[in-house]
Amino acid sequence: MLLRGLTWLVLFQLLGTALNHLCVPVLPGPIIGLLLLLVFLMQQGEVSAALSDAAFTLLRYLPLLLVPPAVGVMVYAKQIAADFWAIVGALVLSVLISMAVVGVLMNALVKRHARRGEQS
Repeated sequence: MLLRGLTWLVLFQLLGTALNHLCVPVLPGPIIGLLLLLVFLMQQGEVSAALSDAAFTLLRYLPLLLVPPAVGVMVYAKQIAADFWAIVGALVLSVLISMAVVGVLMNALVKRHARRGEQS
């Protein structure tokens, strides 16, 4: 079951990488694959048990993926300190934009859910 879910995840990543090389060089391949997986799951309407098992298994190891960035921050502390205000500005701007997008998306989803409830 786990192998089937991992196969689906790798397949979508490879498909995204192929599209990256062929059509969309602006976005990274794994991001394109993630968007394709999102569209696929929206079409299905549910997450399969195999894909869910694979995702939960990978999430257990997520902290291991955060160790290299933490080491990078410690190694390049002087360079980060030199550009501190630019980094803070970019972070604040990205948080504000993300919150606005999430708010608009949440409103759209609530309205969609309300319409589905009225139709039932």
